[in-house]
Amino acid sequence: MACMPDDDLIIRPAQPEDERELAVLNRAAWSTLSDVSPEPPADDAVFDERHTPEQFLLAILDGRIVGYVRQVPATPLASNRHVRQIQGLGVDGTVRGRGIGRRLVEAACAAARAEGARKLSLRVLGWNTPARRLYESCGFAVEGSLAEEFLIDGSYVDDVWMARRLAD
Repeated sequence: MACMPDDDLIIRPAQPEDERELAVLNRAAWSTLSDVSPEPPADDAVFDERHTPEQFLLAILDGRIVGYVRQVPATPLASNRHVRQIQGLGVDGTVRGRGIGRRLVEAACAAARAEGARKLSLRVLGWNTPARRLYESCGFAVEGSLAEEFLIDGSYVDDVWMARRLAD
């Protein structure tokens, strides 16, 4: 499907009051194609001490949250403070194919760069071809793979590590 960017799309940081709507989207976007965790319960909290609103960028279209990306330090170590990591990307199924995921990934890259990062990394399941294509088209390259790292619905699935350089 062709990428058709929405001129009315707004990308903004999450606020605590976004949690309920974000939780609904997170549950709707959950799939074994992209997630190794069990399906989140309906009342599952999105924000907690490890998942703060500041880590999320939201895509807003027609006044509603239609996507999110979560970007965090790769580790708490000073030696790799220059690396940020995408740890979640979700887009409402009713608006997929309109360039929203791409805009969120690019916004995460810009935010990481603004925070002084030189590299943005992520992990994606080997069988998640749509996500891998998106990341590759945004300049990410495979840096490694852990073969058969997960057993999901009776199938072994690779854990693919990808990254994009943000600065020289």
